[in-house]
Parts: sequence; structure tokens; C-alpha cells
Amino acid sequence: MGKIAFLFSGQGAQYGSMGKELAMNIEVSKEVFKDADEALGFSISNICFEGSKEELDKTENTQPAILTTSIAALRAIEEKGIKPDVLAGLSLGEYSALVCSGAMEFKEAVKLVKKRGRFMQEAVPYGVGTMAAIIGLDKDVIKDCCIEASKAGIVEVANYNCPGQIVIAGEIKAVELAVEILKEKGAKKAILLDVSGPFHTSMLKDAAEKLYNELEKVKIEELKVPLITNVTAEYVKKEEIKEILKKQVMSSVMWEHTINKMVSDGVDTFVEIGPGKVLSGFVKKVNRRLKVVNIEDMQSLEKAIIALES
Repeated sequence: MGKIAFLFSGQGAQYGSMGKELAMNIEVSKEVFKDADEALGFSISNICFEGSKEELDKTENTQPAILTTSIAALRAIEEKGIKPDVLAGLSLGEYSALVCSGAMEFKEAVKLVKKRGRFMQEAVPYGVGTMAAIIGLDKDVIKDCCIEASKAGIVEVANYNCPGQIVIAGEIKAVELAVEILKEKGAKKAILLDVSGPFHTSMLKDAAEKLYNELEKVKIEELKVPLITNVTAEYVKKEEIKEILKKQVMSSVMWEHTINKMVSDGVDTFVEIGPGKVLSGFVKKVNRRLKVVNIEDMQSLEKAIIALES
């Protein structure tokens, strides 16, 4: 029998009414939303279930909203006795993975990611930075193009998502120049993303420092399930977690490397937990033969249970 990995959604996966079905039908999921509202001192469940897109897309709301929906979905599958052998989460999703591993209390995590969202938002004024997705070019070519474009400002590789899909980020002029150069170099697509900042670049150093001050107050427990971090695509130890989470805000997300590491360690089944199916798509691009399911609502939960029990 191969191993099972649980993967947790990152920012950008949010959509209106996410988590609502689970909360209405499953007691443990409902409890998660209640705990989040209590910890935050306002109704994040309302923002998830009924909130406007504008409200949900504010980074400081998006992050706790996705974390809460992800943990609500996690509790639903845990109740069925399905357990992971290894964990990872894309960027923000790493916090959901840490909650799943037992390293971090959910209520602590949800307060922390609200602050993380605010720090990330504040680090770079709106309209200064952006991100762009590059499809169909080798990572070394993309790196070289970023170096070339950096004469116009900061531009760096932010995400190694899957083979043939890399995200770059930085100052708007530099990212736009990089996009031009990358198109000339033969990128199938080079498109600016609708994001509020240049996440996972050195421009977020200030956010990383502020986050670290908050992390100092958080109690980290031993991990009960091995977790691979975005920063190195290696297993993380308890004593490294705070430093890693600080770095994570301003360094590249090594997602493709993380999936490859899991596969080489015997994982053949991936369960994406939380809103959307973005990570499922990335896993399929790494290796089409892998078994991939996702859990975000009642229908996907039922389908996942059948697939995982077979």
C-alpha cells in the first residue's frame, strides 16, 4: 500500500460560500467555524458563507478564511478515520498543515494568519508590486530573464508550482519587463496575476520580521505527522518551524520539489483539503498516474471517501 499525503490550499483558492455546506452538515466542521469566530472576535464564518467577493479577497480576511475552511474539511475526513502519512500546504496552506500535524493549535493559527495577511498587505503599498504566471519555459531560463529584467527593479521567482508553470513577482515595471523578455524567449503564456502584492519575494522582508515577532509568542508542539516545508522542500523539525515560517513569506515556494519528494518517499495518493482544486492540477502535472482527490464540500467529501476506501 502506498502512502497518503494531505495537501492544503493556498491564497487565491477562495470563493463565496466556501465551507458552508460542510458546516451545515457536519458537526465537527461547524465547530471549527465557531472556534475561528471566537478566536478572531468577529464572524469569519459570515465572510466565508455570505460575504462579498471584495470582503473575502482582502488578504487579512482571505488567509483566516481559507485556513478555517481547510481545517473544517480536514476534521470531516479525519472523522472517517482517514489519516495522512505526510503533509504539505502551498504557502498559507502550510499553516493548515501545521495544525493538522499537531504542531500548532487551530485558534493560535487562525489569529496568526490574520496578522500574516495584514503584514503582507502592508509591506508593499498597493500598486507597487505584482506577480505573473509563466507557462511553458524552463526554470533556468526564467531565472536568467528575471536577472536581466532586474535592471528595471526587483523581480524574482516566487513559486515553482509544477513542470512548466512558474510564478514571478516583484516591482510592477520589472515584472512587466520580465514578461516581455519571457514572451520573446518563447513562453507559451506570461500573464500578470490579479494579486495585491509581490508575495514570496525579498520585498516582503518587513512582513517577515513582523510575523516573526508574533511567532515568538506562539507555542509549537512536536509534529505528529511529518511535514515538508515550502522553503526547502525537505521535512521540517519542530525547532525550525518559526524560522521557516518567517522565511516562507519572502522566499520561493518549492511546490514541484515538494511533490517530487513525496513521490520519491512512496506517496501515491494525494488529498487536497480546502477550497478549490489548484493543487490537484499541479500534482497531475508532476505525474499523471498519481491518485488525486479533493475535499471542499459534501459531494467531494463523499467521492473522496469512496476513492480512499477502495
